Amino acid sequence: MGRLQAKNVLITGASSGIGQAIAVRFAREGANVAINYRSGAEAAEETRKMARAARGDEEGRELVVQGDVSQERAVQEMFRRVIGEFGWLDVLINNAGIQKPAASHEIDVEDFDRVIGVNLRGPFLCAREAIRHFLQRGKGGAILNNSSVHEIIPKPKYLAYSISKGGMENLTKTLALEYADRGIRVNAVGPGAVVTPINMAWINDARARQEVESHIPMSRAAEADEIASVFAFLASDEASYITGQTLFACGGLTLYPEFRVAWSSGE
Repeated sequence: MGRLQAKNVLITGASSGIGQAIAVRFAREGANVAINYRSGAEAAEETRKMARAARGDEEGRELVVQGDVSQERAVQEMFRRVIGEFGWLDVLINNAGIQKPAASHEIDVEDFDRVIGVNLRGPFLCAREAIRHFLQRGKGGAILNNSSVHEIIPKPKYLAYSISKGGMENLTKTLALEYADRGIRVNAVGPGAVVTPINMAWINDARARQEVESHIPMSRAAEADEIASVFAFLASDEASYITGQTLFACGGLTLYPEFRVAWSSGE
């Protein structure tokens, strides 16, 4: 029996990358998983099949649900459908996220608003609906946010993305503090470089990948399942006394890796 047996989980942006890995890992751990996507129904269906296969002979359910997390009505309809199908929700995972590179003085306002809308407004809207449900049900619940090392490390040419992740850190802490006494835990995971479709530009370029991985103390990028395993831990009862934290799964990127060489000490 998995440690997430019979828990009902909604994962946003689960049609690929880390979200897909989370859906598969949670199904393997025994959870019923709702797989949200905005576009690309075929990819979401593939995630459902992968989750089903990971479950093996164990009973469980997989639900595919479309919805743009940046839109209030779409989020509310998504929650109505998931709760209607599953009966209740135990865990929300705010995974959906996008990034649009541009020099900060050249950022298009529409692009800025879209990134903030998906990466920060979306988690707020979803968390609000989840908390309303948790409070009404009276049995607590867990919210997990997929953040980034860039909630604390600046990322030039990705200003909106960095702002969204910095905001996610405070969203996590504020909600955790506000609802801790009602059995609602709120945490985040902060991945570093991960082998996912969004990063194929450097993953498939040997020189670019070597450049990326040279800055990582563990000298390699993460696999998506390694990040999913952190989410599984935080969603489980093993993390029952953890709230308001960001667990960085980054191979040491947040350790100021350029200081591996004592260039500033004079020796």
